[in-house]
Amino acid sequence: MEDKTSAATLAATRNPVQRLLAALQARFALAPNDLLRDAVYRRLWTSVLTSSFGAQIMMLALPLTAAVLLHASPTQMGALTTMEILPFVLFSLPSGVWLDRVRKLPVYIAGEITLAFAAASIPLAWWLHALSIHWLYVVAFTIGVVYTSAGSASQIVLTQVVERDRLIEANAKNALASSGADVAGPGLAGALIKLLGAPVALLFDAALLLLSAVILRGIRIDERPASGAGAFWAEMRAGLRFVTHNKLLVVLASCAGGWQLCNNSATVVNILMATRTLGMSEQAVGLSYVCLGFGTVLASLVGDRISKRLGPGPAMTLGVGLCSVGWLLVAVAPVGTLGRALFAVNLMLFGLGAVMIFINFISLRQAVTPAPMLGRMTSTMRWLILLPAAPGALIGGWLGEHVDLRASLAFSGLCGLALTVAAWRNPRLRAVRVLPVLPPAEADGGSELVRP
Repeated sequence: MEDKTSAATLAATRNPVQRLLAALQARFALAPNDLLRDAVYRRLWTSVLTSSFGAQIMMLALPLTAAVLLHASPTQMGALTTMEILPFVLFSLPSGVWLDRVRKLPVYIAGEITLAFAAASIPLAWWLHALSIHWLYVVAFTIGVVYTSAGSASQIVLTQVVERDRLIEANAKNALASSGADVAGPGLAGALIKLLGAPVALLFDAALLLLSAVILRGIRIDERPASGAGAFWAEMRAGLRFVTHNKLLVVLASCAGGWQLCNNSATVVNILMATRTLGMSEQAVGLSYVCLGFGTVLASLVGDRISKRLGPGPAMTLGVGLCSVGWLLVAVAPVGTLGRALFAVNLMLFGLGAVMIFINFISLRQAVTPAPMLGRMTSTMRWLILLPAAPGALIGGWLGEHVDLRASLAFSGLCGLALTVAAWRNPRLRAVRVLPVLPPAEADGGSELVRP
C-alpha cells in the first residue's frame, strides 16, 4: 500500500514537470514550414553562426591591437578602417562580373579560409616582433578584398538555397545567427583579449573561420554558371546600367550609402571614445558589446514582423534613425557610470538599427534582380554604398584628432537624423510595403541553378 502511495506521489510530481517541458517544447518548436527544417539552409545558417563568433573577436581585437598595443592615433584608426573599405571601391565592379561567371559557393569557402590566415598572421607577426600599424593595414586590406568577392558570393548563395519570397525571413534568420554570436561573442572576446592579449585572441578567430569553411563544404548546390559570357567590360557596364536604371535600387543605394558615411565616422572613434574618454578597460568594452548582441537579437526576432507591419521601406528608415540616436547619446555621454551605460545603450541601438537596415536592404535588392544579374547587382550596390564609407572614416578620424572624439559622433548622429528624415520623405522608399516579386521567367533568367 505504501509503495503504491509513493508511486502515485512520484507520478503526481512528475506530471507538472512533464507538462511544463511539453509546453516549452511546443512553444519553441519549429513550425512545419520553418526554413531551419531545410537541411541545406540549416547548414548555411550554422556556418554563419560559427563565423560570426570569429567576427566578434576580430571586431574587438583588431582595433584594440591598434589602439592599445600600437598606440594608434585617431587618424591612423581612420586609415585602418579606410584600408578595409578601399578594396570595395577598387574591385567591386569587376568582381561582380567575375562572380556571374563562376560558382559562388567555392568563392565563399575560399574567402573563409583566407580570412583565417589573415587573422592568424597578426599573432605570428607579434611573436616575431614584427607587428606594426602598417601590417594591420595589410590585414585590413586583405579582409576588404575577401569581403568584396566572398562577401558578395555569400549573399548570392543564400538566394540559391532559399526561395525569393522568403528572403526577408532568411536574412532575418541569418541575422539571428549573427546576433547569437553578438550576445555571447563580445564577452568571450573580451575575456580572451584580457587573458591572452588582443593578438593571440585572433587565433580563436582563425580556428572558427576554418570550421565555418568545413561546414560550407558539406553544402550541395548544383549551380551552373552563366555560359556564353560576353565581353568583360560590356557586362560590367550592363550591371551598372541595371542598377542605375532601377529607381528603387538607386534610392536604396543612396540611403545605405549615407548611413555608411555616418557609421564609419562613428566607428573609427568608438573604441577610442570608450578607452580614452570614458576610461573603460578592454574587458569592460567587451562586456558592453554584449548589448550590441541584444540589439541584433531583438531585431532578428522581430525584424520580419516589423517589416510585414510597416513595410520593408519604412522599416529600413526606422533602422537609420535608431543608429543615429545611439551615436548622439555617446557624443554627450559624461565620464563615469552614466557614460559607460550610454555607451552600452548606443551599441544596443546600433545593433537593433543596423539589422533593421540590412535585412530589408538586402532582401529588397535581391527580390528585384534576375538571377543572372545577381553577382553584378550585388557588387555594384556594395560599391555604391561603400563609396561614402572611406570619406566617412577619414572625416571621423580628422574630427577626432583635430577637434574632439565627441565631434565625430555628433557629426554621425546629426547627419544620420537628417538622412532619416530624407528617407522618410522619399515616396518611393516609403511606399514599399511588401517585398516586390519578379515574374518567374524574369526571376530565373534561364534557371541559373538547380537544387538536388
